[in-house]
Amino acid sequence: MYIIIKGRKMAVSLPTVPVRKYRRETSEVSSCLKYMIFGFNVLFWLLGLGILTIGVWAWSEKDIFNNLGKVANVALDPAFILICIGTVTFIIGFTGCVGALRENTCLLATYAIFLSVLLLFEMTAGILGFIFKDWIKSQATIGFQTFIIHYREDPDQQNLIDWIQEDWLQCCGIEGPKDWDRNNYFNCSSRDVGSREACGVPFSCCKRKPNEIIKNKQCGYDVRKPGFNYDVSKIINEKGCLEATEEWIERNMISLATCSFVVLFLQILGICFAQNLRADIFAQKAKWH
Repeated sequence: MYIIIKGRKMAVSLPTVPVRKYRRETSEVSSCLKYMIFGFNVLFWLLGLGILTIGVWAWSEKDIFNNLGKVANVALDPAFILICIGTVTFIIGFTGCVGALRENTCLLATYAIFLSVLLLFEMTAGILGFIFKDWIKSQATIGFQTFIIHYREDPDQQNLIDWIQEDWLQCCGIEGPKDWDRNNYFNCSSRDVGSREACGVPFSCCKRKPNEIIKNKQCGYDVRKPGFNYDVSKIINEKGCLEATEEWIERNMISLATCSFVVLFLQILGICFAQNLRADIFAQKAKWH
C-alpha cells in the first residue's frame, strides 16, 4: 500500500489480518442408519396396509360389520386373522418409518418395544409348540373340524380348506375322507333330504388329472357311497390332512428353521438399529445444549 506525505509517495506495509476458517460441524445422527430404517419400514407399512385392506374388504363382502353374529368362530375366521396381522404390521411399520424420518425418540422406542414383544412371543410360541406338540395337534384337529362343519357357510373358510386339500397338501379330511360326514351337505344321511353331495367329498379332494384345464366340480360325488363301482384311490386323495401336514413339516424342516432364524435375526437387527439411532439423536441433542 502506498501513501503520499508532503508530495512524496511512500510504501507502507500494513499488518495482515488472518482469515478465520469455519469448520462445518458434523451431525451425530447417521444418515445411512436413519434412511435404512425408514426405507425398510415404508415397505413394512405398505405391506400391513395391504393385508389390512384385504381383511376389511373380505368382511365387508360378507356384510360382517352389520352382523357380527355371522362369524361362527372369530379366531378361525381367515378375514379376521388378516385384519389382526395387517393391523400389527401397519403399526410397527408406522412407528419405525415416522420415528426414523422425524428422528422421534418416542416413536423409535415404541418401534423397538413392539419388535421385542413380537420376538418374545414368537420364541415363546416356538418353545411351547415343541413341548406341547400333542396339544397343538389336538387344537389343529378341532380347528379343521370346525372348517369342515361350516364349509358351505363361510366362503373364506371354504376357499382356505380347498386350497389346503387341493394345492398345498393334496389331502382329504382330517384323518381321511370319512371326516366329511361332519358336514350336513356331505353326510350320507343328507341323501334323504335330496342333497346331491351326500356321501361325497368336495372337489378339492380329487386328484389332479394330467393336462386337465377345467376341473370337474362333481368328481367327488358318491365316492363314499356303499357299493361305489370305481376305485376310489384313483379318484380322490385318501390321505388325511393331519398326516400330510406332519410329512410336509418333516420334508421342509431345514427350510422352516432357516426362515425362522432369518426372521428372528431381522427383528433383532431392527431393535439394535432403532436403539443405535436413538443414541445418535440423544448425542446430537446433547451437543446443541
